Amino acid sequence: MNQVVATTELNTVFEECLILKQELIDGLCAKEKYINPKFFYDEMGSQLFEKIMQLPEYYPSRTEMSLLEKYKHEIAEALGENIVLIEPGAGNCEKVQCILQTLKPKCYMPIDISAGFLFECARKLQTKFPFIKIHAVADDMKAKVEIPDAFKNNNKVIFYPGSTIGNYKPNEALDFLEHVKDLVGKGGGLLIGVDLQKDKEILDAAYNDEHGITALFNLNALKHANKLLDCKIDTNLFEHVAFYNEDQCRIEMHLESKTEHAYNIDNVSRVCFSEFERIHTEYSYKYTIESFSNMAEKAGLKLEKYWIDDNELFSVQYYKVG
Repeated sequence: MNQVVATTELNTVFEECLILKQELIDGLCAKEKYINPKFFYDEMGSQLFEKIMQLPEYYPSRTEMSLLEKYKHEIAEALGENIVLIEPGAGNCEKVQCILQTLKPKCYMPIDISAGFLFECARKLQTKFPFIKIHAVADDMKAKVEIPDAFKNNNKVIFYPGSTIGNYKPNEALDFLEHVKDLVGKGGGLLIGVDLQKDKEILDAAYNDEHGITALFNLNALKHANKLLDCKIDTNLFEHVAFYNEDQCRIEMHLESKTEHAYNIDNVSRVCFSEFERIHTEYSYKYTIESFSNMAEKAGLKLEKYWIDDNELFSVQYYKVG
């Protein structure tokens, strides 16, 4: 059986912690306050997101999974044989398992910043798929990935599910797509999940579930920040705000202050909140097939094939380097 190959170029844990703390401080001290959505995902945040994916209002995850399962043979035919499949931000490597058995890539490269969790998932995956070389890389999803020597001549395909591309502003999304083109090179491709534009009522409901799980998930970003900064920001003084901005074609998530209050952080910075002031936590842009493919074309990627569910909620799209 193949052994999992793990490579890492992470900073030390101490250095990484300093970087994360400074990123949080910069965001909370900014004129328009923000917290990067990656801070949703400590242990509690990950558990809450698992619950969100089971909610009847939250369609993206289950719709994408059903598309991957339903069209896995068509997807495998489109991507071709003997490829290297690379997944930035792989997390628990759940969605890729819908297509691995059918696709049978020569090598699968999951990439994630959480090294320990990633390598454990990769080891389990290697046991389940012994005929595929698993090469896990602990790094940022925008890292320049070194392909193992044995597979450098194989066509490379990025797998980017979860409509994560929607979290980028359009100019950032274009930068990421250009990074993809450079990484896979000639003959390479991109298999990506893209959330589609739809009725405002469906979108608002998906991010404002009646059980309040998404609100807890959003507030958890502040709880995570408290732990990293050794701070005591009172999360009870904030409320979850999420809505669809039709002009920008995006869901916006914020934490809105209920009253005026202030905190010291690390005995260096002081963060002040006014009543109704908001901390931006996430954008989730929605696209049409045409609008997304037009952006991808600017990055040098040509739409080859796409798959949509019957209710036209979500899409899985395949691009090749043009």
